[in-house]
Amino acid sequence: MAVHPADSPPRFQDAAEVAREVIELLDVLLEHGRDAAPTAPVSSSQLRVMYVLDRGEGINLRTLSEVLGATPSSASRLCDRLQAVGFIRRGSNPLNRREVELKLTSRGRSHLYSLRAHREEALLATVAKMEPGARGALLDGLAGFRKAVDDETGLTQPRMDQPGTAQSA
Repeated sequence: MAVHPADSPPRFQDAAEVAREVIELLDVLLEHGRDAAPTAPVSSSQLRVMYVLDRGEGINLRTLSEVLGATPSSASRLCDRLQAVGFIRRGSNPLNRREVELKLTSRGRSHLYSLRAHREEALLATVAKMEPGARGALLDGLAGFRKAVDDETGLTQPRMDQPGTAQSA
């Protein structure tokens, strides 16, 4: 269900505006430290595919297309490129052999791990400069935001056994 700014309460508008600003600031923060970042052989759209597959291992192309808001042919081309660099693999679904499952390879997971480690390092340096109360509010707010996104997309939380995923606050 689409929510239009004119129809939403002022606090919703304020929260959405701050979230947009934070996303833009994160882009600046992470771009600033790009020299130390792992070389990214993938586009931002391809990276989105990898994030979706990390959260929804074994999904099919139709589901991926829906989550991305893309046509199946566009999602398929993104997967073609990721498969060409060895970051994903396609395989038959054991329950329905006509359906193709999409999975990250160990190389794809390694790339995500390196990227996340770099980003987490940059974020930790910034979060460390915040007041303790603000850090707590940020954690609560982001946890609620993540749950809302997960509820809307139907994807699960990242597996907690993965290196670099936060297990506690």
